[in-house]
Amino acid sequence: MKVRCLGARGSIPVSGPQFVRYGGDTSCIEIVSQGGGRLILDAGTGIRVLGCEMAAQSRREATILFSHFHWDHIQGLPFFKPLYNPTTRLRLAGPRGVDVLRVLSRALRPPFFPVALDQVPCAISTPQWQGDTLEAEGLLVRRIACSHPNKGAGFRVEEGGASLVYLTDNELSLRHRGGLAFDEYVAFCQGADLLIHDTEYTPEEYPQRRGWGHSHFLDAARLAREAGVKTLALFHHNQERTDDDQDALLERCRESLARPGDPQCLALRQGLEMELLG
Repeated sequence: MKVRCLGARGSIPVSGPQFVRYGGDTSCIEIVSQGGGRLILDAGTGIRVLGCEMAAQSRREATILFSHFHWDHIQGLPFFKPLYNPTTRLRLAGPRGVDVLRVLSRALRPPFFPVALDQVPCAISTPQWQGDTLEAEGLLVRRIACSHPNKGAGFRVEEGGASLVYLTDNELSLRHRGGLAFDEYVAFCQGADLLIHDTEYTPEEYPQRRGWGHSHFLDAARLAREAGVKTLALFHHNQERTDDDQDALLERCRESLARPGDPQCLALRQGLEMELLG
């Protein structure tokens, strides 16, 4: 599977010379299967660029999985060009027990946006999960509850022996209502090739923000180590964290993962592409 980061910022998009290397768009990850199927994780502002690309392509089909529905994970959807093309077929899904279309329709309607969701010309459907398992775009997806206010979901995506885990907006040091224990996240991430995890805070910042639904990088590093993942990708970068500050956070995280056999560590940046092979 091919993986591309289209937005790695948290909370709100940012711009300026201090945010060039990691980018300013909010959460969006594209996964393309070996057969060309397209799975999109979250629809933050990063999805806009992907929409422009898809508008120029003949294949306009995709499945979008929403981790949750806070603004930074849905605010790119109204500006996703395929939404307005009648030849587009989109499948939308999200956390367990949530009516995705009902929730999104509350945001995509006047006066918040001029075009209501039920008026867009593309074909939209909601795929049926089998418990917490979904086959989508030639990929096998498993779902887990995240520890976050207003609930949320993380996803494990597998193809041909390769695996990616996406756990954004997941507070590992506090179990929110509906969230799970640390050991359950370890089991879910076990042996993954790539773990994309929320690392919005440093350990020094976290105590003042405990309960906000986000993790500090040492908790994510501990999860990656105990789960035996190959690579930890830092994600959901704080909106005030400059490129230089993010470099420093990444270096500290790498220093914490210096034991033999520890995962590699990188910070996702907008435009970064990689291929996971089984």
